[in-house]
Amino acid sequence: QVQLVESGGGLVQAGGSLRLSCAASGSVFSTNAMGWYRQAPGKRRELVATISRGGRTVYADSVKGRFTISRDNAKNMVYLQMNSLKPEDTAVYYCTTGITITCGDYWGQGTQVTVSS
Repeated sequence: QVQLVESGGGLVQAGGSLRLSCAASGSVFSTNAMGWYRQAPGKRRELVATISRGGRTVYADSVKGRFTISRDNAKNMVYLQMNSLKPEDTAVYYCTTGITITCGDYWGQGTQVTVSS
């Protein structure tokens, strides 16, 4: 059974920072890619950043240079450091894991990130 539990969301002013964490249980963490997606009200869920088992990363163009994804394989954790946040970053952020770099096989419950202007 794979479980993904996100934490670290909240309310922050534009220009501020947040760090999201995702704790993964189950054997998939040792082999799978991990990642973050987000979904804003009325919009489709979109890829934010993903990271392979070996550390290869993929970022959405909208977050390049501002967000950094990392993983701690010993702790089964994946993180998303978000800097220079903008109101358009407001969304529910989901942790995900999968066989491919785009992930999507399993999802967490999501954590709300709200950026005020």
